[in-house]
Amino acid sequence: MSTFRTLVATAGVTALVAAPALAQGQQDFSKVEIVTTKISSNFVALDGQGGRIGVLYGPDGIFMVDSQFAPLGDKIVAAIRKVSAAPIKVLVNTHVHGDHTGGNENIGKMGALIVARPMLRARLLKPNPPAGGGAAPASAPAAALPTYTPDSRTRMTMDGETIDLIPLPFAHTDGDTAVKFKTNDVLMTGDVFRSVGFPNIDRTSGGSLKGMLEAFDTLIAAAGPNTKVLPGHGPITNRAGIVAHKRMALVLRDRVAKMIADGKTQEQIVAAKVTQDYEKATGNAAGTADRFVGQLYAELKATS
Repeated sequence: MSTFRTLVATAGVTALVAAPALAQGQQDFSKVEIVTTKISSNFVALDGQGGRIGVLYGPDGIFMVDSQFAPLGDKIVAAIRKVSAAPIKVLVNTHVHGDHTGGNENIGKMGALIVARPMLRARLLKPNPPAGGGAAPASAPAAALPTYTPDSRTRMTMDGETIDLIPLPFAHTDGDTAVKFKTNDVLMTGDVFRSVGFPNIDRTSGGSLKGMLEAFDTLIAAAGPNTKVLPGHGPITNRAGIVAHKRMALVLRDRVAKMIADGKTQEQIVAAKVTQDYEKATGNAAGTADRFVGQLYAELKATS
């Protein structure tokens, strides 16, 4: 952990420094409800549409993790106001995807310090073109951009809590960060770990299979026996949930690698349903099995 020390006076935080990817305009957010789950006396999780939000609150203000989509801004703030009237001081982004960063501008305009890795900031400034082709989205507005961009393990203190920002190997994307709340014993993983569906390696945003497996190890090391693990998507779980997820990823990697060695095409491997024995347990959310098999094929084929 870096020894650089800075006081973010306007945020009431001590730090020991060690473009939305989804098209918001194509979705109807009018009926989305924000569900609040109380984790402790000063920490709640918010679920609406998109990635899970974490909210620490207390006398120093509010510390948020992720911001969902911009059109949900008023609903998210209203949900926060039900637990605290304190100002939102800090927002940390776990990765670049729009269901986790789309609301940045709303929170940034409220005066919050936005924190993320430099790779994430760069991708907000220069978003990827759509997967199906076409022009890349415009750069994120200035108020949505992280202004504090540590790229090493960073410790922050707020509301009596010790908060560790844990940079992960290039896994889901190249700007992944996990957030550990020491006193609350809460670990937020972003989309590196999802407790619903199969892993998602966004290779176009710098993710990799090698990094994903290494990141699982980092998350497992960060979680204790009683840690409440809040995935980017899916039910709240624990360390054992991450261990099982990694084990599954390794089994599927080996199955796909063997089929590649046997000369099978991606279509043949997908059709073989190599994920079938895991689909009930994972929920196979929105066809994530076929997506993961395709991602495994692309990476393993390139190195075979």
